[in-house]
Amino acid sequence: MKAVVWLGPRQMEVQEVSGPIPSAGEVVIKVEAVGICGSELSGYLGQNSLRVPPLIMGHEFSGRVEALGEGVTGLNRGDLVTVNPLITCGKCAFCQRGLENLCAQRKLIGAHRSGAFAEFVTVPVANCIRLPSTFSVVSGSLAEPLACGVRSALVGGVGQGSRVLIIGAGTIGLMSIAAVRKAGGSVALISDVHPGRLATATAWGAEVTCDARAADTASVAHQLTEGLGVDVAIDAVGSDVTRQTAVKAVRAGGSVVLVGLHNAESPFEANYMVRSEIHVTGSFAYTHANFAQAVEMLLAGEIRPSEQWLEERSLADCAMAFAQLVDTPSATAKIVLRP
Repeated sequence: MKAVVWLGPRQMEVQEVSGPIPSAGEVVIKVEAVGICGSELSGYLGQNSLRVPPLIMGHEFSGRVEALGEGVTGLNRGDLVTVNPLITCGKCAFCQRGLENLCAQRKLIGAHRSGAFAEFVTVPVANCIRLPSTFSVVSGSLAEPLACGVRSALVGGVGQGSRVLIIGAGTIGLMSIAAVRKAGGSVALISDVHPGRLATATAWGAEVTCDARAADTASVAHQLTEGLGVDVAIDAVGSDVTRQTAVKAVRAGGSVVLVGLHNAESPFEANYMVRSEIHVTGSFAYTHANFAQAVEMLLAGEIRPSEQWLEERSLADCAMAFAQLVDTPSATAKIVLRP
């Protein structure tokens, strides 16, 4: 089969590799659509220790069941599925509490094992969610990033009437808009450095946008709230600057949700956070429940692919797409590859 193999920093190559064989409890998926994730961009640049070359990346995907491993029930050949790429043990204290994303034994398809930048990929049947046969395969590939947005709103305590700042209008920022509104909150402000992405955020329901190159996001957040600050700030970027901005933008007693994984370490004004009782929490991936909610939102048509923010390309264009997203980012927040 054809697969895109990451060989090292900025090196991706389409290769002929052996087709996957399912183990017991696994299925082979014929990949129909697979998105490029921001975490894979850092891997592409050699800045992500989770990914070690040579590797077939790709963890945001949907496709049809091609073959069944021993003991598999509940799915048939030809079924359309989306896949939760986070494989967990199901037995530890975290898994038993419904916090599968914190499982110490967790493994990610496309990082710890071969992923979906290929014609076929093997996955545990337990990680598959069947979709209607006529459902959009591109929409199906959005379940994973949407689940990240769902979790960010949940851990931030977003509820009815919450005023939220989202920093970053890329894919996770957009998905967080949808999740915040689903939870009953409003996106009072979203900031980014790309006008096209801010325009998309407005179309998704953000009330006010801020070009972070021209204005101070935290100051704008305070102006919009009569000096109080927003209730929740979600940082979907993960740089030193954006994390510090999030802390400055929330009200006393507010919550900061760190989603982006750009910088490994960041300095904070600890005394300011103590005196303001600001709650800072990480939001990592998603639980099974978060992923299931994301699928429900997609099935309900609450998010639809659009040329305004999503572009489809062939798998053969993978290397070019990665280079574009890194070097010349545009209003296109998501590129989905079609093998």
